[in-house]
Amino acid sequence: MSLADMTIEVTRLRNPAVRGFVGAVNAHDRDAFRAVLAGDATMSDDGSDRDPHEWGEREVFVPHGWMDVDEETDGGLCLVTRYRNDTWGETRRRWTFRVADDGRISRFETRQI
Repeated sequence: MSLADMTIEVTRLRNPAVRGFVGAVNAHDRDAFRAVLAGDATMSDDGSDRDPHEWGEREVFVPHGWMDVDEETDGGLCLVTRYRNDTWGETRRRWTFRVADDGRISRFETRQI
């Protein structure tokens, strides 16, 4: 069985906000990325807080980021992925998400594992 066979399709992710986040990242869709984040969303990358919109430009949109989801837990709020972009290549990462009452992501954290 190849890694591609183990990948969870974006459309099968359980949490709608997380599904939207991964879909926006993989489609390189800035508008969809902004729409899935709460207006005051925060994020952390390897333990350092970052502005999510600046991070998105630097880590997703300019260097063509892509997430292959290998594992989904905590009702879809925690993912293990193979994340790659043109800057860093491929890394294995854990992502955790908090979703606000309005259904948008209020915080996400990503960490290399």
